[in-house]
Amino acid sequence: MSQTISPPRLGVGIDLVRISSIRESMDSFGEAFMRRIYTTDEIAYACSAPACAAERLAARFAAKEATRKALRLDGVGWRDIEVRRLPDGACELLLHGDARAAANGRTLALSMSHDGDHATAIVISL
Repeated sequence: MSQTISPPRLGVGIDLVRISSIRESMDSFGEAFMRRIYTTDEIAYACSAPACAAERLAARFAAKEATRKALRLDGVGWRDIEVRRLPDGACELLLHGDARAAANGRTLALSMSHDGDHATAIVISL
């Protein structure tokens, strides 16, 4: 008798983004770029400290890409993946729409960082 083995539920995604690329997109496309990629709350948080906006948005872009990789998402809208900063400074992922449906209740862990011209994020899904 054969048995079907379910694929492991563990998923890992990592991404690295050049902050200068995000800054160039902000300068070239402004609000249209930000509204296409980020939620209203993500934009508000990033722009609450204008000197840090590009770094904050780059880290969130990396988190969105890492989430897509960890969950093996394709064709999910950027705004369906949201990074929310908690009062203690940690960040968590909120999934909306198609991303939420595709995650199927999986737990996600997120870590982000930026230094120099690079921002990175790693997402683990269980």
